Amino acid sequence: MATVELQDYLNVIRKRWMIIAAVALVTLGLAAAYTALTPRTYAATTRFFVSTPGSDDTTSSLAQGNTFSQARVKTYAQVLKDPSVLQPVIDDLGLKTTPTLLAERVTTSIPLDTVLIDVTVTDSTPAGAQRIASAISKVFPKYIAEIESRPGKESPIAVGVTSPATLEPAPVSPKPTRNLALGLVLGLLLGFGVALLRDVLDKSVKSQRDLEAVTDRTILGGIAFDEDASAHPLIVQVDPRSQRAEAFRSLRTNLQFIDVANPPKSIVVTSSLPGEGKSTTTANLALSLAETGLKVVVIEGDLRRPRLLDYLGFEGSVGLTDVLVGRVEVDDVLQPFGRTGLRLLGAGPIPPNPSELLGSANMEQLIEDLTERFDYVLIDAPPLLPVTDAAVLSTIVDSALVVVGAGVAQREHVRRALDSLEAVNGSVLGLILNRVKAKELGAGYGTYEYDYRPESERQRAKDRSPRAHRRPVASDEDLGPVTPRPSTTGARAMGAPEAAAAAAPLSSPQAAPAQPSAPYDPRAAAHEPGYPAGDSIFR
Repeated sequence: MATVELQDYLNVIRKRWMIIAAVALVTLGLAAAYTALTPRTYAATTRFFVSTPGSDDTTSSLAQGNTFSQARVKTYAQVLKDPSVLQPVIDDLGLKTTPTLLAERVTTSIPLDTVLIDVTVTDSTPAGAQRIASAISKVFPKYIAEIESRPGKESPIAVGVTSPATLEPAPVSPKPTRNLALGLVLGLLLGFGVALLRDVLDKSVKSQRDLEAVTDRTILGGIAFDEDASAHPLIVQVDPRSQRAEAFRSLRTNLQFIDVANPPKSIVVTSSLPGEGKSTTTANLALSLAETGLKVVVIEGDLRRPRLLDYLGFEGSVGLTDVLVGRVEVDDVLQPFGRTGLRLLGAGPIPPNPSELLGSANMEQLIEDLTERFDYVLIDAPPLLPVTDAAVLSTIVDSALVVVGAGVAQREHVRRALDSLEAVNGSVLGLILNRVKAKELGAGYGTYEYDYRPESERQRAKDRSPRAHRRPVASDEDLGPVTPRPSTTGARAMGAPEAAAAAAPLSSPQAAPAQPSAPYDPRAAAHEPGYPAGDSIFR
């Protein structure tokens, strides 16, 4: 059983603070309404002193008299509420009530070890409370003298008034400050209870901590949620200095060093359910790998709902399906992505039997041959739970990456997805937590949100001083063509001539000015530097 730490409660407060605030405000509003609707009650207090005037002045007599008075005081406190005392008060003041109802508004108290009786009367008006208390202070001493007197003798007990009733304009009830304070405290406690209950009942994965509660698999990285991801999915290309783009570069680094002894080259990228962001993750991860000079090929392996090439802005009507059935060769449909080492293989026509086609010997041979030519082969596969395509692909690739959409997949979905891969002996390289809300970025271990993008021109001008000298920010045109570093992974798979060719720059610094883009020619693309002519996997 997992232990609950203080940090867990703090995470609940941070994630569910709106629920806590809402419940606290509702409770505070109810307390304010109760205070406003409760009738005002006013009080007046009078004090009686009980003594034994007939006792001697000796010490023993005074002690006996004091003891006798203290014993009588306890009885008199009860007698004060009897109809024999209250009925004359009602008659004198002309009150429209009964002794029983009036007794509910009269309270008595006896200070410890004294012969004093404090009588407090409440009423809807301060003047009414004062009149009733004053009437009791007149009636009660006479009644005590009457019942304590003996035939032919005076009463041994004398009751006097030491503090007459005064007019108190401030109500004793309700107390707004106390009620509002209690309402706020009760609301915060109740809100925290509701938030804690909802957090316990919420089975969705929202943070790295939630994912670690499901599996002990390696979590390669967390990608922040971006509302504009559907309109601009290629964040590495659109905004390369953003935090989200840096998260993909961090993911790239973790991927390259996850298994140095036996680095995987063919990887299937999948998820538990649709909508978790596996296609955009595959595209941005491929771009991040290609930035370092690696040769990467991305296969649109989702033959049911292909979306990857749409995100990349390429045509995928001819592609993987045509290659697998032998209609075309792979070099005829591989599309280059700009001047990088990234190549794209679209899905092609949607076949009636995707699972059988992806698990065929032709698909296995295709992946094997592409692995020899490229440093990384990434396959965008369908989700694991609706269909078996990704599980089938995991048996013919080196490993699988599982994308978990925060707030989309539940813990049971992730657990079942991993079980489906284990059932076919598929190797799980790790998990990628996608769509993480900003407030959840710190809810894991070692996941923090930093921003270190270059300063804007306005900020640099604002901070500039005569002695300060800042490095200018170069644009893409200023940098010129980039020479990729040689691929160690590809160099091991290729011979010396091929490795030297792969390390050659993709373009020359003396290249001609940019010309309008021409229609894509697969045969011309096959002759680009780093890709020897006629290098077909079906040769």
